[in-house]
Amino acid sequence: MTQIVIFLFVVFILLVIASLKILREYERAVIFFFGRFWKIGGPGFTLVVPGIHQMVRVDLRTVVLDVPTQDVISRDNVSVKVNAVIYFRVIEPDRAIIQVEDFMLATSQLAQTTLRSVLGQHELDEILAGREQLNNNVRSILDNQTDAWGIKVSNVEIKHVDLDESMIRAMARQAEAERTRRAKVIHAEGEMQAANALSKAAVVLTKQPQAIQLRYLQTLTEIAGDRSSTIVFPLPMDLIEPLLQLSKSQNPEIQSKDPEIIKPDHQPTT
Repeated sequence: MTQIVIFLFVVFILLVIASLKILREYERAVIFFFGRFWKIGGPGFTLVVPGIHQMVRVDLRTVVLDVPTQDVISRDNVSVKVNAVIYFRVIEPDRAIIQVEDFMLATSQLAQTTLRSVLGQHELDEILAGREQLNNNVRSILDNQTDAWGIKVSNVEIKHVDLDESMIRAMARQAEAERTRRAKVIHAEGEMQAANALSKAAVVLTKQPQAIQLRYLQTLTEIAGDRSSTIVFPLPMDLIEPLLQLSKSQNPEIQSKDPEIIKPDHQPTT
């Protein structure tokens, strides 16, 4: 009799030890009582009686899910390869276990199809330049569809967008042509501004004839700095006419000998 009591006591102790489950802070236990959902246990000690209760551990930490490379055809019929990464966590363990068979696999497959669907609605330039908006669109769709599974999608990031070599060369030519167009437009705008400035300057110079002579001399000073070439320029009679008048006043006989000197009909050149 004593041996039977000892045996039953040992069995009871072993049953109690087997029934005690320790759950970490980031774990929860979905406990079923004879196959029916009973409660969510944890963290800490949780009593699970063998044969009566069944327990499924659920990790509540954020899961980083790598979406495999997907072949996507954009709206402008360009084939690209895109992969992404998804951050999500389980916020309702009971729904994650009861509502879907394997929430990890289901979330992965849903992310792949959603990524292809969303990117297929945009052109290539939008995919390359508007990643932030695309990330938000994919995250919003995933979060709405996984809400029934008790899963919260916190972030979606598109990692790589791979293009064919021919498409890369075509985009390089397009960028070069765009820069050439901008350069021509800027040059044309500069010419127009210069023409307007010269027109205004001509109006100012016509009001003061002496300003034209000063500008003429300044131009000669600038081009005279380059001594590697010979400069031939016309000499305006307006500059030497005072000298001729002075010479005439000092030597009156010059007019009788050579009247052409004081009455020039043309501009000599030097």
